[in-house]
Amino acid sequence: MTLTYPDAAGPSVLPAAEPSEARRVATLRAFLHRRLATTALVVFLLIVLAALFAPLLGLPAPNVQELAARLQGPSWKHLLGTDELGRDQLARILAATRISLWAACQATLVGVVLGVPLGLAMGLVGGRLDSIISRAFDTLQSIPPLILAIAIVAIVGRSLTPAMIAIGIVFSPTFYRISRAAAATVAGETYIEASRSMGQRTHKIVLTHVLGNVSSALIVQVSITLAFGILAEAALSYLGLGVQPPSASLGSMLTSAANLLNAAPQLVIEPGVVIIVLALCISLVGDALRDVTSGEQVG
Repeated sequence: MTLTYPDAAGPSVLPAAEPSEARRVATLRAFLHRRLATTALVVFLLIVLAALFAPLLGLPAPNVQELAARLQGPSWKHLLGTDELGRDQLARILAATRISLWAACQATLVGVVLGVPLGLAMGLVGGRLDSIISRAFDTLQSIPPLILAIAIVAIVGRSLTPAMIAIGIVFSPTFYRISRAAAATVAGETYIEASRSMGQRTHKIVLTHVLGNVSSALIVQVSITLAFGILAEAALSYLGLGVQPPSASLGSMLTSAANLLNAAPQLVIEPGVVIIVLALCISLVGDALRDVTSGEQVG
């Protein structure tokens, strides 16, 4: 990549960018060579698609009770069996997966929106304001996410969205630190000063020169937050602080099945496996994306 800076000999030219299309193709090829990550991505997408389009699969409604068919094992009519009220277990798991994914996305989005823009801006600007905001984020990071979520639920009532927003707020300092470190690293570079001298706005500098340096680290943190969001939603619902009955939730399904562990162990195993598979797939994909975007060799 050739960089031309303003000087007395000729006109000013912005830093030249590498062909984005070639870079994207190379990244995609490197990712596809990682079979474990590719398999994890396929499994994750299949689960997501099944959860999103569950109404089109011909399954019973997740809350429809059939007491005569309660606690049945897997069959052609009920592929994963039925629960203690005769509700189709597969339909409820898919409905619960939609809720878990949405909750995880809420927490991640809040963390990114609060942490990344401020981190990038403070890393470039610095000064006293940077110090004040950094100390505020350090204080926020000391709060355990689940404790804050439980406190929020206690104040506003049993609702999943406020709890996941609270978890996202506690995760925002991590996004802030990653973004600020990347911006502070390049703040004094010649091409940043050249861009400023040509009147380029701060947000344009961030998008053009800084965001690429932090993308791999942010990808990993997003995957970590998504995985934690799924686990947090399950934990809150298990405690009865998340989604309320009769809506299905992976955590509440575990709670209702806990007393039936001996009679119907599949009612605990099935949602538990879904939670583990979702979190594991997200983590594997995030790790692979980190490796290929940071230029590591494909293994």
